[in-house]
Amino acid sequence: MWKDYSIGFIKKNRASSLSVLVAAFISALFLSLLCGLFYNFWNYEIESIVLEEGNWQGRITGTYKENAVFDIEHFANVKTAAVNEELSDGQTLVIDICFYNMRTVYQDMPLIAQKLGVPDSSVAYHESLLSTYFIHDPQDASPPLLLAFYLALLLLVSVSLVLIIHNSFAVSMNARVHQFGIFSSIGATPGQIRTCLLQEVAVLSAIPILLGSFIGIALTFGTIQIVNVLADGIVGRRDAVFTYHPLVFVITILVSVLTVLISAWLPARKLSKLTPLEAIKNIDELQLKRRKKSRILARLFGVEGELAGNALKAQKKALRTSTLSLTLSFLGFTLMLCFFTLSGISTNHTYFERYQDAWDVMATVKDTPIEDFTYEDEIHALDGTDSVIYQKAEAYSSVPTEAISKKVESLGGIEELAGNSVSAADDTYTIQVPIVIMDDSSFAAYCEQIGVSPSGTGSVILNRIWDSVNSNFRYKEYVPFLTEEQDTIILQNCDDASTAVTVSVLGYTQEPPVLREEYGNYVLVQFLSVSTWKQIKEVIGNAEQDAYIRVLDTKDRTLTELNKIEMELTNILEHEFMLEIENRVQEKIDNDAMLNGYKLIIGAVCALLALIGIANVFSNTLGFIRQRKREFARYMSIGMTPEGMRKIFRIEALVIAGRPVLITLPVTVLFVWFMITASYLNPMEFLSVAPIVPIVIFIAAIFGFVTLAYYIGSKKILKCNLAEALQSDYMG
Repeated sequence: MWKDYSIGFIKKNRASSLSVLVAAFISALFLSLLCGLFYNFWNYEIESIVLEEGNWQGRITGTYKENAVFDIEHFANVKTAAVNEELSDGQTLVIDICFYNMRTVYQDMPLIAQKLGVPDSSVAYHESLLSTYFIHDPQDASPPLLLAFYLALLLLVSVSLVLIIHNSFAVSMNARVHQFGIFSSIGATPGQIRTCLLQEVAVLSAIPILLGSFIGIALTFGTIQIVNVLADGIVGRRDAVFTYHPLVFVITILVSVLTVLISAWLPARKLSKLTPLEAIKNIDELQLKRRKKSRILARLFGVEGELAGNALKAQKKALRTSTLSLTLSFLGFTLMLCFFTLSGISTNHTYFERYQDAWDVMATVKDTPIEDFTYEDEIHALDGTDSVIYQKAEAYSSVPTEAISKKVESLGGIEELAGNSVSAADDTYTIQVPIVIMDDSSFAAYCEQIGVSPSGTGSVILNRIWDSVNSNFRYKEYVPFLTEEQDTIILQNCDDASTAVTVSVLGYTQEPPVLREEYGNYVLVQFLSVSTWKQIKEVIGNAEQDAYIRVLDTKDRTLTELNKIEMELTNILEHEFMLEIENRVQEKIDNDAMLNGYKLIIGAVCALLALIGIANVFSNTLGFIRQRKREFARYMSIGMTPEGMRKIFRIEALVIAGRPVLITLPVTVLFVWFMITASYLNPMEFLSVAPIVPIVIFIAAIFGFVTLAYYIGSKKILKCNLAEALQSDYMG
């Protein structure tokens, strides 16, 4: 009997059945997509770690013999043990260990160390790999939680889907309260009513769950391909390969089924608890517990606005999910676009635009003092380039108070500008002195550029200090630091102030050489030649280990040309030095690709929230058709025209779609204003590149889909016989 009733109801109530179908499909689709993306992200992370750091879980270092490997392999939980040839030397062996059950690695490794007679300090754990399996050091108070965060997000979305789909089922089931009240009055038990409702859900949801799961897998594959395309060309990155485990599919199906069953069980349980009298008395219409006037809508749209406002208040609980989803999606989308726009402006200010005429290719020559570098001529001879070879060091200098410029004094003194960055003692200031050591020919060219004679031993002083009183960090203005009357400057060793050397001052300048360097705000930068550095390096010390080669392309500065320069540098130096080479144009491409990837991921989350909200609007609109038929039948009985009813629907759609916009735009404006103020950006810079078009498109999409949902619902209501709707229990 119940089987026949369920089949009959499904056939005669297609709109209600459709909302259940859509809810189940969306649930399975989103869960399949999220599970697939999570699994692929997790698998990619593991493969990357294994490729870069090796496939080991525990590592032990000691001076034991190689037969220690044999002893380790006989531990019950040890899967493999092998000597790491790259890290081992003639005296010390490094053994990499893998376990069958890696979750006991933090208990097993100390036992192995004890067995071999080495201290616990000789034990190392592959924490980055273990953390991907959610295995953390029990002694670590702050373990990495990135993957745990993604898993928590997955669970949160699953719970959200339960709440969203619950609304769809609640709408469908609540429309049948009167029917089940009659059944209950003639002997139907609450258990029979629940079984009837759940078997309907099972029949309606089976195919949508399977279909949604398979489409989710396809979308996962497509998303990975899109990410690979966007990230194509990023140096050092390997393409993600789509992988899918059967267990992921099983989990997706189980979670989808569980989600749908919970969503259906909640309203079914509530419905089955109603007494027959309560159910029969249910008039099956939208009801307001307390009537409040919708003053704004009434003033704007008249009687129709008042009626639309009452209908929206009656549906407040059912529409809560759609309102929240649409608001969060639009807020997240606009904040994301504004954040990345502001971030791009800031990055261009501080990096790409700032250094676009300073360097095109940068080579870091590892562990090489500049005085030992012997390829200056080959580097400078590269066709169509301007190059500088340099190294950096640190020192301090004691500067007498009378040497501070009058401009600094007029601004309140060095203490007012620099605060604690400069220390004072007696009549001197101790100032940090970064040293830039340039190859002789580059230093001579720089001296010629600023009008200083490069002859003799000495330094050029970058004589400037940031005027923090009259300018901000975004648009810095500088004033002279020293009076420029000193012919010499004392440079002190950073570790021992008593170790110092006096260096002649060849000249003062406020124009640094064209390098990819950013200097401190309250320091006295010194530019030296290699010849001068050789004479003072034993006293000053504190030189960085690496040397740098800055190459500026004087031709077309295309990526092809810069790649050619990279290749030429590599051919000259790779046989003798370890190099790291950067390409400015390639870095810009990589940076844009990463930003596009971030936008894609966050945009997809926002689109997901928007789709959830829109799906909820469709579900409520189609599900409430029966109840709205009774409502509009009353309106027609007092003389309302079909056009008036359409107007009510249009007002409701306007409010549902417009509320997220009205909430979001002021929040976005405040966010942008705060970010611009905090970063001292010129507001016109943001306005000239503000993401207005995508925001307008997103708004239009929200309005379009909500309007479509109401159009379908209103069309179905208006073409039926509203008088019959007051008498029939089926929607037809």
